[in-house]
Amino acid sequence: MSAALLAGTGLTVAAAPAAHAAASDTVAKLPISSYSALAVDNVHQRVFVADSNVGYYLNSGTIAVYNFEGERLTTLTTNQAHVSGLAVSADGNKLYAGLRDRVEAYDTTTYERTVLAYVSTDTCGREVAQSGGQLWFTTPYASSTSQCATSETQLDAFVNGVHTRTGWNDYGDLLLEAGPGNRMLMGQPRNAKAADPFLAVYDTGDSALVRKAARRFADGQGDGALNLKDLAFSADGDKVALADAGAGTRLLDSDDLSDAATGYRALPEGATASAVAFSGDGKYIARGSSATGAVPDLLVQPADPGDSTAPLEFVFEGSLDGDRVVPRGMEWSADGSRLFAVTTDTAGGQYWLHVIKPPAVQYDTRFTGDLTHSPAQAVAGEPLAVRGRLEQDGPAPAEPLKVRATRTDADGTHDLGTATVKADGTFTVLDEPDLVGEATYTVSYLGDLTHRPATDITHTVTVGKAPTSLALTAPEEVSMSDGIEITGRFEAQGKALPERAVLKVVREDRLGAGTLSSVTVGADGTFTINDIPRTRREVTYTVSWPGDALHQSSTASAEVYVRR
Repeated sequence: MSAALLAGTGLTVAAAPAAHAAASDTVAKLPISSYSALAVDNVHQRVFVADSNVGYYLNSGTIAVYNFEGERLTTLTTNQAHVSGLAVSADGNKLYAGLRDRVEAYDTTTYERTVLAYVSTDTCGREVAQSGGQLWFTTPYASSTSQCATSETQLDAFVNGVHTRTGWNDYGDLLLEAGPGNRMLMGQPRNAKAADPFLAVYDTGDSALVRKAARRFADGQGDGALNLKDLAFSADGDKVALADAGAGTRLLDSDDLSDAATGYRALPEGATASAVAFSGDGKYIARGSSATGAVPDLLVQPADPGDSTAPLEFVFEGSLDGDRVVPRGMEWSADGSRLFAVTTDTAGGQYWLHVIKPPAVQYDTRFTGDLTHSPAQAVAGEPLAVRGRLEQDGPAPAEPLKVRATRTDADGTHDLGTATVKADGTFTVLDEPDLVGEATYTVSYLGDLTHRPATDITHTVTVGKAPTSLALTAPEEVSMSDGIEITGRFEAQGKALPERAVLKVVREDRLGAGTLSSVTVGADGTFTINDIPRTRREVTYTVSWPGDALHQSSTASAEVYVRR
């Protein structure tokens, strides 16, 4: 099933088990077997999903119509003409549909159909966009669907109601996206005739089509070429986002299509970009992908790439949700209150429409009090618990909040992962510091779409060496002829020793002190010392271990009386 995950970090979004968050996801099973386009009528609150059905030239297409709550209102059939591109007029009164041999307009309330014009026959499917008050559409030329990927495609238009060929053309299924300020994007998917595909911005004002910025992405060695799956203007038109199956989410300045100064963090590992969409209110960006297992297929996050608020993550996995977001499969309502996303199964034969409502309100969060730790004396290689409290305003979250912790020591900064915040606001970060000296723990809450980030809190701990111990068992009295056998046990807390401990043995009697052969501790921590005393009376045996970088030294002595 699908799940919205409240990610605990804005660093790297990790795969996590499915869990619901403060965002609703209504899902409708679509009555289609292939997908070509999605369009939204914000005036009448309608969502249109097109079934391309291009397998045979006389196939009829389908346009499924839903309201903003995900309820199907009707299904339109395009008789003996597959349907591909969709676009809604600026006033919301018309739905434009690109068909095999014509472009039609539907009244968005009565669904009455009007043929705008019969146009060049299209075997592959055409894109449709309205920009600058005119309707623009692509016309690929191919005699069979096997030629579609590399077919020559023309960019055509209805200028003042007249079908016009603009003269712009290239190979492949060229993608169109209208934007604010009479601008339109055209992007080229990678294909056998376009090893280094282009992206271009056009000015569509004054019933003309003037190319502005353009860019190809491959370097001198041919690496980094665009692998375009979707494209979108930001709400203000200043930025362009691309879903690039090779590079992830590219963010560009729309004026010259150069890389934006700050881009978005990488998609989760194992996710391949398939769709991208900005909300009409400018707050959010949705980044769709194809992923398996618990890897998120959809991130909904602030549109500002500098905002570290953690995204909402959605995992689509199974027969109730589909398995991945389809290319060009996302649109927002104009007010940003709903995201419409189309998913498909692994085989690509079934489709679902998701109506996602991100939370509309954000609440403050704060750390209260200081961090504490236990045990009081931190020891290298031993468990250490760092505890604190996070308070959050607003209603209790559907899923517990998570904080992220790091430890900074002489070896750098180490990510300790996330810790769950309990209902009373407390949390515990578990660690095993592995260096002696000062260790500073930093706990962060980076927020989500419901909660604002909290100011980081830090706590410095002095980490000491782990204690060791030596214990000896010796006879009280022996004869010189019998010799002496002393047994012992060596124990070291903290991190395991890289090698078995070697102990120093010193014998002291009335003739003086001397070092005996060293003794290696067994795997079970035991050892044995055998000696032939050289004189009578008291003999003291002192066993010691010098310690190492992570462990304290230890020593133990035993006194034996030697008789003749």
